[in-house]
Amino acid sequence: MDDRNIWGKLVNGDVDALRILHDKYYYPMWLWASKYTRNETLAEEFVSDCFIRLWERRRHIIIEKSLKSYLYLMLRNLMVSQARKSKRKLLIGSDSLPDLPDEATISDQDYYAALYLAIHKIPEQRRQLLELAAFESFTYTEIAAHLNISVNPVKTQMGRAYQFLTDELDPKNFQHFHF
Repeated sequence: MDDRNIWGKLVNGDVDALRILHDKYYYPMWLWASKYTRNETLAEEFVSDCFIRLWERRRHIIIEKSLKSYLYLMLRNLMVSQARKSKRKLLIGSDSLPDLPDEATISDQDYYAALYLAIHKIPEQRRQLLELAAFESFTYTEIAAHLNISVNPVKTQMGRAYQFLTDELDPKNFQHFHF
């Protein structure tokens, strides 16, 4: 369902439309807010507040561009407003305010949010191998030595992890890790 249809249903009071919108944009917005707040809990509060305000004001909001852009604008404004009220440094850098992300940045965040969710669906032991390879740049041999297992199970489990990610993510956007 595209954003226009979701928005139309949401304006008419469809709670499921709000849930769909939340599921679609929560993690990318949270990632963006976390970058500036450097506080995951605070970022969660900002993003949650956006969806609450969107629901409460849905009948009065006019979306001129895209719903996604409106959500990020709302999030930015909440962050700026809170920073001014609390008079504390909320943002990275001196007094700079976060710029609204462009479509490419939002697409990257959408991709990383989907990747993050997919990785966390992988069983714990397999995910541990994947994280060592992807985030720590361990070779299969180094992973095997680190975990005190042979290389063959590492190869098998990594193949299964990649297959899961390929199946879980949009294949045209899936990018394999390079080791």
